[in-house]
Amino acid sequence: MLINSPSLRRAALACTLTVFACSTSFAQIVAGPAKPTVYNNPQIPNDPRVGLKGGITDAGVAAFGMELVNNLPKPPGFAAGTTPQDAAAPPPPPTPPPPPAAGAPGAPARAPRAGSFGSTNSDLAFSGTHVIVGNYNGLNFYDISDPTKVKLSTSVMCPGGQGDVSVYGHLLFMSVEATGGRIDCGTQGIPLPPGYVPPAQPAVAAGDTADAGAAGAAGAAGGRGGRGGRGGAGGRGRGAGPPSPDRFRGVRIFDISDLAHPKQLPGVQTCRGSHTHTLVVDPKDKNNVYLYVSGTSNVRAPEELPGCSGGGVEDPNTARYTIVVIQVPLAHPELAKVVNSPRIFSDESTGAMNGLKVGNLHGEGAAPTDVNGCHDITAYPELGLAAGACSRVGILLDIRDPVHPKRITAISDPNFSFWHSAMFNNAGDKVIFDDEWGGGSQPRCRAQDPMTWGADSIFTLKNKELTLGSYYKMPAPQTENENCTAHNGSIIPIPGRDIEVKSWYQGGVSIMDFTDATHPFEIAYFDRGPLDDNKFIDGGEWSAYWYNGYIYGSEIARGLDVFRLTPSKFVSQAEIEAAQQVHQDEFNAQAPTKIVYPANFVTGKAYVDQLARTNALTADKATAIKTAMDKKNTKDLKALAATLEKGVATAATPADANRMTLLAEILKK
Repeated sequence: MLINSPSLRRAALACTLTVFACSTSFAQIVAGPAKPTVYNNPQIPNDPRVGLKGGITDAGVAAFGMELVNNLPKPPGFAAGTTPQDAAAPPPPPTPPPPPAAGAPGAPARAPRAGSFGSTNSDLAFSGTHVIVGNYNGLNFYDISDPTKVKLSTSVMCPGGQGDVSVYGHLLFMSVEATGGRIDCGTQGIPLPPGYVPPAQPAVAAGDTADAGAAGAAGAAGGRGGRGGRGGAGGRGRGAGPPSPDRFRGVRIFDISDLAHPKQLPGVQTCRGSHTHTLVVDPKDKNNVYLYVSGTSNVRAPEELPGCSGGGVEDPNTARYTIVVIQVPLAHPELAKVVNSPRIFSDESTGAMNGLKVGNLHGEGAAPTDVNGCHDITAYPELGLAAGACSRVGILLDIRDPVHPKRITAISDPNFSFWHSAMFNNAGDKVIFDDEWGGGSQPRCRAQDPMTWGADSIFTLKNKELTLGSYYKMPAPQTENENCTAHNGSIIPIPGRDIEVKSWYQGGVSIMDFTDATHPFEIAYFDRGPLDDNKFIDGGEWSAYWYNGYIYGSEIARGLDVFRLTPSKFVSQAEIEAAQQVHQDEFNAQAPTKIVYPANFVTGKAYVDQLARTNALTADKATAIKTAMDKKNTKDLKALAATLEKGVATAATPADANRMTLLAEILKK
């Protein structure tokens, strides 16, 4: 069950649907989970990934169409059996912090929570020949100039939550949400005054939702509390305590001109911290970049950060029901500041900030509840669009004016529990949203788990309208000891196809073809057995992204993984070589840039293999085209191009018609 918000503006018949958006404040509760009316891939009970032996370093492995070429365990201060004090000292603070009160108790960083293996690795960003791995304890920079021989370059100890990262030129941005995060990057958290008694949690007004993690928000240090929080110094665990001038929650900014010595600049404090952030580049603005900040934790006291208010819908200044827009002047990043808090969930008719209400997630019969924040946003400035995964809904934003994003449409689906992240294909005519069912710490890929829960939903995008095409879920059943659900991924730039590589926590890495949005299918995978056969240990791939010819995985427990594609019946060597042509100087998965494939014979051979695979070309014709390309026979190439152009009108699929057209253009050149 799914709707597009423009329909609400057109007719009241939307009352019969599950969710509302934009202009009408109502929602219909559905008694049970919606039966999918679109395709979802089947589970495969006898898959080679089933029954793999467990272990930290000696787990069983199953792989198809890709191979592991390198794994680097986490370094001291991040690895199991080490403490933050084992790592290099944190970077100098941007400004000297005030001295602690006389007699204030110290609080050494707490060991990772039970069931974890060291401090949790999180998201990735890429800059030149380096990958930066975020972690609940800080950052690790790896030299990937030779991906088969990756080396640790620098570690930065700087706790503050999951530590999502992005890069732009010499600047690195890092999300900080945990209330134990410090301005000086210290590992001691924020010590509580002697005898401090936390106040009772305020009541939540009718129609409002409690802040995610408010009841178990991060304290000085600690284990997992709300969704997305994992063990490590400064992680979620206990209440925030009284206001402190030492606390940092928001977006840290580092100057990484010298990768061996990252320099912390003054960051930007925000009222709810930053669970995630998205880099937004305005093609019309060469002087600034922007960050869209999604905070999901409790709201800070105004005594700690002036202007913060945690009120409900009756409070016009509440820090809820919004995202935060930060402007970063490139010439003076130390002057970065909040420039807007747009009410992207508001009712366009009444102006009410709680204009989106959703109930019945996973058929639980829940009453409609306000949407008051996003988990993650992916921006595609070349389209002027962003897609937001906002816990209970997916939204599409107009970001042509990046300071003032405006909601275009909103969608919901009772098969989804938690809208986690979004991804565009290269053409911008498809969007994938994923459901982080269980928050990433629960086993949700078991044989008994529905294949439409904790899955990808694949939408087509036309005239700014989203239409559900199908669901996809990693198909191999996992055990009770393996946390598993859809998480972070990116496209693999094989011309002529839409390919996603995605992490599934302990479900490993799955690579999926969604060229036909109505029938996705798996084309490659890599999976290990559980971290332990007999007990649950939190782990698996947090993120899996393609960058300059390789796939990099941030393994929560085991460190950094590096993979490469291998030829199979689903992917040819020519297609791999075509993808390897694409070179990027930096990459942030939540800020993709449009790829223009070179019109050369390397790309052309990929199209040939694709057309042969779908039987749009006979084997003899495919061989003839490749032979003519190898010999650079101009006469034969032009004749073959003419034949292809004639076949476009009768191609079996739009994808084949497009491949024929592009291949003909290459042959004519």
